[in-house]
Amino acid sequence: MNLTLESAQSIISDAFAAGAQHGFKPLTVVVLDAGGHVIAAARQDGASNNRFEIAQGKAYGALALGMGSRAIMERAEQQAYFIAAVTAAVGGRLIPVPGGVLVRGQDGTVLGAVGITGDTSDNDETAATTAIEAAGLTAQAA
Repeated sequence: MNLTLESAQSIISDAFAAGAQHGFKPLTVVVLDAGGHVIAAARQDGASNNRFEIAQGKAYGALALGMGSRAIMERAEQQAYFIAAVTAAVGGRLIPVPGGVLVRGQDGTVLGAVGITGDTSDNDETAATTAIEAAGLTAQAA
């Protein structure tokens, strides 16, 4: 199974709906396939600039290290030099805070990742997890 454009757009819509339900600030959502390529991205009106790059970095870092960006943050707190080296190795495309969530299929295979930014990192992660699960997929935040 692969993430399709239709499923990526559904994830974006559900993330925006979760944000509206919880009163989050304007969000930017990036959905990547398992190879780190952008399938779909969108930003809500009022989202600040460079949010695409932040959301992409959260998702790309999750794919690069095979763990949600919450786990990457925890690792950065213990192994700052390692995370700095990985960030350099992936061309700066790693944002080590919550909001980058792996998307797994029903068999556990990594299908891609969702990165969200715009509110607090915890709220970004909540919107991502909610949207992934609404698509019938499994979210791995840590």
